[in-house]
Amino acid sequence: MNLKEMLNVADRIVFEKTGQHLDDLQEAVLRGTLERETYKHIAKDFDCSESSARNAGSELWRILSEELGEDVNKKNFCSAMERLQISIVSHFAQDCVQISCVNYCGEARHPPNIPNSQQPNQETSNSKQTQTSHQDLSEMPELGDFFDRTPELQTLTTWILQQRCRLITLTGISGIGKTTLAVQLVQQIKDEFEYAVWYTLDEFPTIDKFQSNLIQLFCHSEKQDSSPTNQKRLPLIKYLQNHRCLIVLDDVHNLFCSGELAGKYKPESEDYRSFFKQIEKLSHQSCFLLIGWEQPREVTQAKSQNTSIRTLQVKGLDIAAGQEILRDYGLEESDNTEALIHRYQGNPLWLKSVANLIQDLGGGVTELLPNDTILLPEDLKDVLQQQFDRLSELEKQVISLLAKESQPINRAKLLENDLIPASDLLNALQSLSRRCLIEQQANFYTLPPVIREYIKGL
Repeated sequence: MNLKEMLNVADRIVFEKTGQHLDDLQEAVLRGTLERETYKHIAKDFDCSESSARNAGSELWRILSEELGEDVNKKNFCSAMERLQISIVSHFAQDCVQISCVNYCGEARHPPNIPNSQQPNQETSNSKQTQTSHQDLSEMPELGDFFDRTPELQTLTTWILQQRCRLITLTGISGIGKTTLAVQLVQQIKDEFEYAVWYTLDEFPTIDKFQSNLIQLFCHSEKQDSSPTNQKRLPLIKYLQNHRCLIVLDDVHNLFCSGELAGKYKPESEDYRSFFKQIEKLSHQSCFLLIGWEQPREVTQAKSQNTSIRTLQVKGLDIAAGQEILRDYGLEESDNTEALIHRYQGNPLWLKSVANLIQDLGGGVTELLPNDTILLPEDLKDVLQQQFDRLSELEKQVISLLAKESQPINRAKLLENDLIPASDLLNALQSLSRRCLIEQQANFYTLPPVIREYIKGL
């Protein structure tokens, strides 16, 4: 496809989804994307703010992702359009599809081969309405910038839709992109469930309030869908058995104590322990997705693939995605940006923080960060301080030992220290690993460069 054809196809998809054609800013974002321009350049050419261009892009990628049935973003928009063209030619040539004119024979709601494409009859329409009518995603953040996470999305989709896992945790250090990944996932698979719900746990500190809100949602929708008006409220597990539900709990670390090893419940949150065990053990057709810096200890103990529990630790972005972030801040690939991405472990939040500082100072990577220098902007320090404040005194001692080592240190050598008993040290290493604050290869441990620099400055 050429540029005009891609714009025409995108316009048709957006119109079929929203009833409105591309506006001028949306078209400018797509043109700029195809010409490999950054949002900053697109905004400058269109004479609008960079945030307006980003928001327009985010909405476009969301619509295209939902309609094409794959993750579409600024990085892969062109290839996604090419795949659509190939698919249409391969499977619908006999239906006199004219790609060059973007003419599709028949009255299908979607262009051929777009997922969920079907002739609009009363039965399918009613089925779709029933499937997607019960959603409470009011607390789900907007997607914003999303960079390629295809392997993670495929893994999570397989666990949820094919293996029917009941309890999945997304873990990783702050800023790594856990919530963003979950938002993209929910947007892609929410219509496979009767209920899709997103709750932030600091809004529901007690299990009673959390369960009550969920049951109220079930009761309200069932009252709308059926004639009886005096239906009896059931235990939450019964609703999860009767309905296919996707329930996302964000900031699950708020259930756990600060100043203790990872995953120890607060007294007022202790009932969540038995609830999560119930979700794992009892038969039902729903899935809980937990997002946070820490995960329940009962989840980390379930290593067998035969259980219905899975854990995915979210890692940093690859070089290409990291460079896309840095280009938005005016940093060119020639300016040693690949080394910068490695130094900050592809963490989107960390990269944006340091890139913003470099942009404000008016320098470049080579000039401001020579010889593997680590810059810690104040906003990045604030983020790291939040996680450091959660550590137990024992973990702080161990992480201080690791901060003195520039190279990975053998566990046996760590155990030779005179300050921390062996049992306590091993427990602390396990806890720090669960918090994703240390790295382990075989029997060797090390701190990420950013964490080491932060600890040294305390």
